Amino acid sequence: MSGPKIAFIGAGSTVFMTNIIGDVLQREALKGAHVALMDINQTRLKESEIVFEKLVMSLDVPATHSLHTNQREALEGADFVVVAFQIGGFEPCTVTDFEIPKKFGLRQTIADTLGIGGIMRGLRTVPHLWSICEDMMAVCPDALLLQYVNPMAINTWAIAAKYPKIKQVGLCHSVQHTAAELASDLKLPVEKIRYRSAGINHVAYFLEFAEIMEDGTYRDLYPQLQQGYANGTFPRPESSWNPRCPNKVRYEMMKRLGYFATESSEHFAEYVPWFIKKGREDIIERFGIPLDEYPKRCVEQIASWQDRLEEFKNSEKIDVPNSVEYASEIMNSVWTGTPSVIYGNIANAGYIPDLPEGCAVEVPCLVDRNGIQPTRVADLPPQLTAIMRSNINVQELTVKALLTENREHIYHAAMMDPHTGAELDLDQIWSLVDALIEAHGDWLPSWLSGARTMRVA
Repeated sequence: MSGPKIAFIGAGSTVFMTNIIGDVLQREALKGAHVALMDINQTRLKESEIVFEKLVMSLDVPATHSLHTNQREALEGADFVVVAFQIGGFEPCTVTDFEIPKKFGLRQTIADTLGIGGIMRGLRTVPHLWSICEDMMAVCPDALLLQYVNPMAINTWAIAAKYPKIKQVGLCHSVQHTAAELASDLKLPVEKIRYRSAGINHVAYFLEFAEIMEDGTYRDLYPQLQQGYANGTFPRPESSWNPRCPNKVRYEMMKRLGYFATESSEHFAEYVPWFIKKGREDIIERFGIPLDEYPKRCVEQIASWQDRLEEFKNSEKIDVPNSVEYASEIMNSVWTGTPSVIYGNIANAGYIPDLPEGCAVEVPCLVDRNGIQPTRVADLPPQLTAIMRSNINVQELTVKALLTENREHIYHAAMMDPHTGAELDLDQIWSLVDALIEAHGDWLPSWLSGARTMRVA
């Protein structure tokens, strides 16, 4: 059985590779896929090969694979390109993104999407995404790029700006996870929920959230969510996928704005200026904001992966997951023509008319043999648009810095960040940016310091 060629760039992200490829190999039309696993870390690449072989054995499918440390070689002739990597890793770069800002009095939770951490990650990441696009243009120009790397909005915008011919979609699981969390709070099966979401990645909102009734009509669930938060029933601790964060930030934002955000409370708390504030530990405690959450999560995931790897090595067959990721659904729709609907991040071309052209928007998309076809959403409430624009300002300036190689725009991006601007004055912001650029050294593009050669691992 023949199938598509899938190039997986960053295959050393083995847990994520397991979820994506596990999904792919459970689809009839994709069982014969050839997966080109690529990573610059040969140890992690061999670990991914072990898992891939166990997936194939467990599912008894005819899929094949190849291993690559050369990116262009892996991309040759690909139909789909999945990208999942973290430039600089947990150590040193993520640690740097947390520890240096803390010296200036700036605390963060996740630091991978917006804020000073998101800006720095964008500066490290985008050049490598551009290198993938360059290679794709040479060896697989018709392939579809499925981009799973943060900062999602900055990345998507930067790719579209420099390589507009690349067919791409940025993918996140926040919409699906949040729908499941709210269904759990409401004690309803998620299959009985109908929703419509739109915005920008991590700052999108459910414009509609309703229960599908037996007669086919819909019951608006927002009154029940509002009442449940008002009387203390919601959020239910058991509904949150993260036990360290009780999800109160998003409920509070729903109370103020009327709509529920699609990204987690630990993320959302650092996209706005109201929850992480100096001298206001009462706010941190009241809303259960998990400061330094991402480093803690990284340490736990690294430890748990070593345990899982030993299980994979010692087991003849493994339990193959069914994840909520969109990748296999997209591949199946493009490969077979079977239509599906996903939430994707794409360059704005009037899809959300109240947001700037070219910025990355997250909207419902029809997928079939014609590829990704975004839906136009023209009914964003103005209060939601305003919050999105505050984040888009930071994204735009970061992309502008990358496109023009202008260091000044990095300072401008940081000063426009809602959380950073609420905590630090201008002198502190300038000094913080300088300190981070210096600390990251050759993990950043060479134009930031002249002679350095940018690292790739």
